[in-house]
Amino acid sequence: MLALLGGSATVGLAGCSALLGDDDDGNGNGNGNGSDDDTNYEVSDHANKAQAAWERVVDHPAPEDEDTRNEAYLEIEEAVRDDMVLLPLYHSKGERFWYDYVDIPEVGALGIHHQQFTDVEVDGDDELNLLNSTFDELDPIMSTDTASGIVINQVYETLTHYPNGVAEVENKLIEEFEVSDDDLTWTFTLKEGVEFHGGEELTADDVRYSFRRLAESEYSERSNFILGTASGIGVEYDETDDGDVEPDSIAVEVVDDYTVEITIQEPQPALLDILTYDGFSIVPEGIVGDIDGYDGEVDHSEFQTEMANGTGPFEYDDFSIGEEMRIVRNDNYHDGEPTIESVHWEINEDPESRFTYAMEQNADVFDIPTSQYDPSLIDAEERDDGSEIGTYGPFENDEETNYLAVPELGTFYFAFNVSNVPRPARQAIAYVVDHEELIEDVLEERGFEAFGFTPPAIWPTGEDGYNQWVDEWPYSPNETDIEGAAEVLEEAGITEDDPIEIEAATYETAPEYAEMAELIRQKLGDLPISVTNNSTQFSTLQDRGEDGDLEMYSLGWVWSWEDVSYGHFSFEPENTDTSRMPGDATGYYLDWQVNLD
Repeated sequence: MLALLGGSATVGLAGCSALLGDDDDGNGNGNGNGSDDDTNYEVSDHANKAQAAWERVVDHPAPEDEDTRNEAYLEIEEAVRDDMVLLPLYHSKGERFWYDYVDIPEVGALGIHHQQFTDVEVDGDDELNLLNSTFDELDPIMSTDTASGIVINQVYETLTHYPNGVAEVENKLIEEFEVSDDDLTWTFTLKEGVEFHGGEELTADDVRYSFRRLAESEYSERSNFILGTASGIGVEYDETDDGDVEPDSIAVEVVDDYTVEITIQEPQPALLDILTYDGFSIVPEGIVGDIDGYDGEVDHSEFQTEMANGTGPFEYDDFSIGEEMRIVRNDNYHDGEPTIESVHWEINEDPESRFTYAMEQNADVFDIPTSQYDPSLIDAEERDDGSEIGTYGPFENDEETNYLAVPELGTFYFAFNVSNVPRPARQAIAYVVDHEELIEDVLEERGFEAFGFTPPAIWPTGEDGYNQWVDEWPYSPNETDIEGAAEVLEEAGITEDDPIEIEAATYETAPEYAEMAELIRQKLGDLPISVTNNSTQFSTLQDRGEDGDLEMYSLGWVWSWEDVSYGHFSFEPENTDTSRMPGDATGYYLDWQVNLD
């Protein structure tokens, strides 16, 4: 989930196959890669390697093929690194601060977007007040980021869930399940008497309709999570002549009102975990007419932002995009009435304004911008799982708050649209980035150095393999290697007479990225490459990414379940085609497909 606030390791220049386009006229954006002509994209063995590796993952989904998949994941990491399509910066430390008058459960390593606010208490108030970033969709099949996911998880529910983000999956809308001897057929028994906010009782027909929308709707942004055999549950389905899913063909069968049967292509041990994802949220049958056989009760634009109808502990009340969101208690909630009457999010992307809002106690639970962060104010004990619990403060308002820090499965990075930024420029930037400096000077130790996309805890070759990977990082780890950067540019013919200018798009809720971009600009110094920062709203950055309108950009990825494949599907070059986003391509905004042979 996009996070909010986000071979030989000695392959250097000699191992790269960068061939800049012959067209020196450029494409008008100043980067000189001549990408007006589709034939002028760089040819890359690395993109081919990543494509072949992902296809090998897909072709070997069985549990006994884990070693084959792990080898392929490592090859994808190598291709990403050697082509420098994504520069990992840090793995995340999830921190939460909350006032004493709030009683809120701790959250686990899988993040806040898994937490429902059913057991929260606020002394003297019936409303929980929070902050959020911009988002513009409440349709679960469109949710790919934590900003929308936090809200959707209060209104809609899935068959299984991770209570408070702890990585121990439990039943939510089901009483029980059975698995066939061949591990291919899963039979789920739904809870009886569960009602949607509109009063309709949840039945197996709703489950089938919801899963069909995820697989078939033009609005679905995570169809691979139900159809895919590596990144998803791999449900059986028929294909059209064009390779799309045949309408009404997915093997999700209604046995009776409260029993639904799912047949998958290959055994998937993580099936219950994958079903926790927002996209599998259950909505009433026929509420939107975006798949064959349904006219819809509301049109999709209304369903996206103006209403919601789930089984969750809170109901839609009001949503003003870019301003605020409020949900109210579902008095008929099947899992016990929530303790608070409502939840309100102030939508604000300015870190200093957000901090002031929190200091005035308008937000009950909050985070702290790094500009206001002082690690010496933490008084916390480290526990066996690596988390820290204690207090932080006092703040300028003389208040001391509760403090929780949890090592998360998250990776934050700068990535590149490869059709807009040539490889030597991408590599030059990697050479000047000193990860240790970024962690200490920019992040105030609020993270862990990242030299791979996959966090060390789930690295395909284990802890020793990860340590070896770091030792062999080719771009001079933890130092600013100006000579390395200069050499790669010189070999590519990038000179002072024909310099490269790159826009680094960052988002306002994470000003650390802007600081990092500025630091990179300074490090590049007199080299014939410059980086200018453009800080924007989170949702704007997403929209520009889907339009292929980014050069260098900041984002993060937080694992929604503990599986290496989660996130790697987005590196498949053919899946990074921004011209097919958001519906038909679900990868990172890389346009890496233009580098395929």
